[in-house]
Amino acid sequence: MGNRLTQIATRTGDNGTTGLGDNTRVSKNSLRVHAMGEVDELNSHIGVLLCEEMPEGVRSVLVEVQHQLFNLGGELSIPGFELLKSEAVLALDEALELHNEALPRLQEFILPAGTRAAALAHVCRTVARRAERAVVALGNEEALKDTPRQYLNRLSDLMFVFSRVLNRHRTDGTLGDDVYWKSARMQSGQ
Repeated sequence: MGNRLTQIATRTGDNGTTGLGDNTRVSKNSLRVHAMGEVDELNSHIGVLLCEEMPEGVRSVLVEVQHQLFNLGGELSIPGFELLKSEAVLALDEALELHNEALPRLQEFILPAGTRAAALAHVCRTVARRAERAVVALGNEEALKDTPRQYLNRLSDLMFVFSRVLNRHRTDGTLGDDVYWKSARMQSGQ
């Protein structure tokens, strides 16, 4: 990307449009801008999550995810351009397998709760799903590669797994657990 921002308040968007990376201007309400905004919000939520204590293996994956989400945002800002590679999806698959393997099998639904870090991971999960829906909506109107949609789908799965990992991570050495939904079936002991 050739131009770097040197002036933040340009006033060029005062009329309700914004510039894309290919120098075209579109409505700030376009599907493309919505998708870009959802990805940006997801990246910001992951930044907040990274302020929490967590295992180094989780932290390193999340830092890489932030870089890949920036690539995805760049790709969305330039129609027809590709920055997010299929290897990024494979890296999420590997992280999913590694971190899920150490977790006990779920017997019931869990609530988006527990430790602050786990709750923040659940927020990232839901924002990733919203970003995925925005990319799908854009893809229904314009040609998009599969990788952005696949990456966001896999990332939301990984954030669910990370929420479970983070509920177990305690700096005092105790073992935490998920917060289970108190369903009628579970309460009746079936």
